[in-house]
Amino acid sequence: MKMTTTKTTTKPMKKTAATTALLAAALAVLSGCASMRGGSADCPTDARDLPLESLYGNWEARFDNLPAVAVVQLGKHPDYDGVRGTITRNGANPAKATVAQLAGDVDDEGALSIDESQDGRAISGVWSGKLQTGSCGREFRGTWRNAADESTHPFVLSKTVAQEGKKP
Repeated sequence: MKMTTTKTTTKPMKKTAATTALLAAALAVLSGCASMRGGSADCPTDARDLPLESLYGNWEARFDNLPAVAVVQLGKHPDYDGVRGTITRNGANPAKATVAQLAGDVDDEGALSIDESQDGRAISGVWSGKLQTGSCGREFRGTWRNAADESTHPFVLSKTVAQEGKKP
């Protein structure tokens, strides 16, 4: 009886190992997302559970789903547990850039509430936004109200990645 030898290669094994590693990574990411939705201590689902310092830093604001980006900078408010900062609109065009002052906090319902002032005295706009589930404090969505004409505009406020974890 003649024995035949079968040539085996490790390629299928490597593909299987690579596939297994990829699946394990995907499961880790998905389980992380699941814990985010569940409101783990590392990723609260309610803005009332965020440390105030997580609001500090640079943000991008988009209004009415338009591509134009306004730059928001927030830091510690000197007088109360809240934030104070600025918003710069049309920053790409210095001749048309406007800077307004911001001050706010997280209200009793868990909304990020910010008053905006063009002149430092009168309120020119009011922000009210909810923390987005799974964003770990890096995205708020809500409504901006123009105090001059009472018009409302949807906004998205997103933490600038380069500033995450940095304190002012």
